[in-house]
Amino acid sequence: MQTSVQWLEIWRELAELHEQSWHTENAGITGDHWSKRAEIFNADVKRRWAAPDSSRDFVAAQLKAHPDWTVLDVGGGVGAWAVFMAQKTSRVTVIEPSSAMIQVMKRNLAEARIQNVDIVQEKWPEARVAHHDLTFCAHAMYGFADFSGFIRSLEGMTRHLCVLIMRAPTPKDLLSVAAMHIRGQPYDSPNFQIAYNALLQMGIFPNVIIENTGLWDPWTSASLDEALATAKSRLGLPRHSEHDRYLGDLVAGNLVYQDGRFVWPRSMRTALVYWTVDSE
Repeated sequence: MQTSVQWLEIWRELAELHEQSWHTENAGITGDHWSKRAEIFNADVKRRWAAPDSSRDFVAAQLKAHPDWTVLDVGGGVGAWAVFMAQKTSRVTVIEPSSAMIQVMKRNLAEARIQNVDIVQEKWPEARVAHHDLTFCAHAMYGFADFSGFIRSLEGMTRHLCVLIMRAPTPKDLLSVAAMHIRGQPYDSPNFQIAYNALLQMGIFPNVIIENTGLWDPWTSASLDEALATAKSRLGLPRHSEHDRYLGDLVAGNLVYQDGRFVWPRSMRTALVYWTVDSE
């Protein structure tokens, strides 16, 4: 008898590996791990947002139809989405635990002359907030091992609509290929494919919009050794691993040297998932 795939358990396992890798990468940093990265992250966001985006088009359409809605933005980062949504709705509440991110977010809000955003410096779901019409989370769910608990906590604060934005790797994604070789399943970290199937197992049948403007800009590495270290970190492997030779050959055979950097293959796009919450 065939056993169904336990998508929530796959998410949990990969989220825990994701957190372990994050802590390993930031082992020498005390306090806020974003303290030296918030400005770099902000610059990357501004660059990405210079291009059209079907996710923004969808959110804008929802808020145009319901300009009186309030929005809860979980893991708001540097506030790009908060600025965008605040210009189209009555009130936005942002949950963000990082003081470095909040500092940049406040600057972005001030530059856009936004005054209808409340910032709550807490972790989700511990933050105490009121119910909102639309709850929103873009790429901030990957560190939550309990995906079901994360979703139910969002729904518990939602009057009408839940919206998630996640990365969606292609089948030829290099780390997906590596994960299949090492673990027998093509996922190096939490992503849209796992979340979508987990939602179905939870009894939620979401709608999906796949970004139609192409794949994300590729990663780059200063050297093949750095690329190997990145692959091992993303896969949650130790410093020395039985898979080192395989991974070394994989990155060496697929990265392209260009303008003084080793460029990874493009393999990632954005997926937006949304569903209506029955608040009765």
